[in-house]
Amino acid sequence: MLAYGMNVLKELDSKKVKKVITSRSEIIDYCRKNKIKFEKVDNHFLNKLTKENHQGVVIDIYDYNYYSLEDLEGEFVVILDHLEDPHNFGAIIRTCVAANIKSIIIPKDRSVKVTDVVIKTSVGTINYIKIIMVSNIADTIDKIKNMGYFIYAADMEGNDYRKIDYNGKKALVIGNEGKGVSKIVKETSDFLIRIPMNSKAESLNASVAAGILIYKMVENDGN
Repeated sequence: MLAYGMNVLKELDSKKVKKVITSRSEIIDYCRKNKIKFEKVDNHFLNKLTKENHQGVVIDIYDYNYYSLEDLEGEFVVILDHLEDPHNFGAIIRTCVAANIKSIIIPKDRSVKVTDVVIKTSVGTINYIKIIMVSNIADTIDKIKNMGYFIYAADMEGNDYRKIDYNGKKALVIGNEGKGVSKIVKETSDFLIRIPMNSKAESLNASVAAGILIYKMVENDGN
């Protein structure tokens, strides 16, 4: 799998990097200092590898190794209910790391996975969080409820998110960009919460909504 950009390279664990392909002398110095294999090329070669904004740096990395539910960490967990957009996923990862959230749960099927775009959008912060892949979101919610977590699902029919008590162990569910949170997940959740909006704005981008809710939910408990 390929990733791109100088900032991404500096955030990635060097043990997960197969090789760096670069046109930049300072990146070669960085690779030598950190004992990372590299190949010096020109930008024309890099442009053939990818159409992304590579900044003169293309990183060949090992495929992401997902965690299991047994690896769950933290008092606050984010669950993505069949999110599809890799840019949303990457942005949510970045927000979670900024908010000191340790784990994100995603389903195995019909969902965005860790890709080059996700890594780029997260600016390499994926290195600081566990992405847990599960077979069934609803079953997983039941399991973590038994572990003491309260489940808050983002839904337009829910209660005003500003009027909810978020103390204790909790999980925030963000739904699919088009369909939202699935019916079975709504039924399994403890609370449905919404962000009140002007009638002229139909909805918020999933990553923007996640950012608003995440920071409200950590506001009182110092997570």
